[in-house]
Amino acid sequence: MNSKNIQIREANKSDFDDVMKIEKEAFGHEKEAELVSQLLKDKSAEPIISLLAFEDHEAAGHILFTKATIEANEHSPSIYLLAPLAIKPEYQRQGIGGMLITAGLKKLKEVGVEMVFVLGHEDYYPKYGFIPDAGRLGFAAPYPIPDEHAEAWMVQALTSEGLSKVTGKVVCADALNKPEHWRE
Repeated sequence: MNSKNIQIREANKSDFDDVMKIEKEAFGHEKEAELVSQLLKDKSAEPIISLLAFEDHEAAGHILFTKATIEANEHSPSIYLLAPLAIKPEYQRQGIGGMLITAGLKKLKEVGVEMVFVLGHEDYYPKYGFIPDAGRLGFAAPYPIPDEHAEAWMVQALTSEGLSKVTGKVVCADALNKPEHWRE
């Protein structure tokens, strides 16, 4: 891991252009940038945790966590979705994504969040404590995940009772609650 001079802090409104640039460069198209822009304005996503990683004052990576709930459950645990995680190509494979995940999970734990979900690469996220195939554990994704990608829908408990409390379908923020965001 080459973590040179990385600082992580919460993103604020004045960081919007940096966030958009990271999302576009990391994914090579506009889709994730547009989603992040929508999520940052989405009241149903709040409170949002948006973190930026900087290397020597250069914005290198971004991670976004948005509020979610368990469908039809008045006692829904405090849950969040991690989406997306973006690192500029020239900063990838240096451990910055892991630093952002770790910092975000720490922050979520501090505010009492019980579980975090992600639809992501099944070889990457388990390194940071995510359990593949959250559907198998009783947590259906907002939209069906094809069997061949079931392992990509993951969960992590941030409290001791985490996964044992309540199961059901995860309901995400309105901007993310569209079928196109749930396909590979």
